Amino acid sequence: MEHRGRMPEPPDAAERRRAPTVVVYSVDRLPPFDAAFYERARSGMTKISELTVPPREGKAFSVPAGHFFRIVSIEGPQVGDLNLWNAADLSERFFSGKTRAMHATHLSTGDRLWSTLPSFRPMATITHDTLDWYGWDEDGGGVHDVIGTRCDPYTNLLLKDVEYHHCCHSNLTRALATERNMPLTEAEQHIHDVMNVFMCTGFTRDTHQYFMKASPVRPGDFIEFFAEIDLLSALSACPGGDCSGSHSDDRAKCFPLKVEIFRPQEGRLAGWRSPPPSGYSRTHGTR
Repeated sequence: MEHRGRMPEPPDAAERRRAPTVVVYSVDRLPPFDAAFYERARSGMTKISELTVPPREGKAFSVPAGHFFRIVSIEGPQVGDLNLWNAADLSERFFSGKTRAMHATHLSTGDRLWSTLPSFRPMATITHDTLDWYGWDEDGGGVHDVIGTRCDPYTNLLLKDVEYHHCCHSNLTRALATERNMPLTEAEQHIHDVMNVFMCTGFTRDTHQYFMKASPVRPGDFIEFFAEIDLLSALSACPGGDCSGSHSDDRAKCFPLKVEIFRPQEGRLAGWRSPPPSGYSRTHGTR
């Protein structure tokens, strides 16, 4: 992608570009990922339910606070788009932008999924990821991104002049509407930017455009989350399949995804409680 109308470089252009980088958010004050706690909680846990998300469709599911849930590849390489809400208040939902700023463009074990302002708290913590070996590839790509939004019919119509009804935005909308028995127009207002589970993405080095490539996920791989609050979740099995090429149409080979929900053994969560909403005063700093 060529930038047009570029101004001539000033004499000190090189010096300006050499300015040191500074990580925006220093997160050293956050409680560290307590791997031992989550491993104890995982030990001996019991599966209490599971569901299958069909290809090019979405389903909603609830996860009580203090429970684990897994998204599992079961038949072939498949990407999933994940939404999270506070089960008691849909206005508190996953905040992909702040999660990206707090952690990284791609998430893995130990990272938290943060909620929107003003609650701003961990909704879920990633406790296990069978793809954590992938790291960063030679193209700068990584797995489980929080940089993409979700495929949607509006962008598809704009760029392709084609109406397609199984974009992840559409799938998530129908899933929430079905789960909460609400009109599609109402449900759509709650659909938000996603965690692209199993998706391999990055930015091109020359033009910094968002790219996707074939996901490394294979049957048996899974990513596991601990629900820090009572969650309502929705997952779409993306119409892009493994996102190696075609997207937002019926050309890609797609597979189902499985969701499993687990309850820890009694006593394994001793001393744990859900994180409260942010304590910031909402009176604009006056007390």
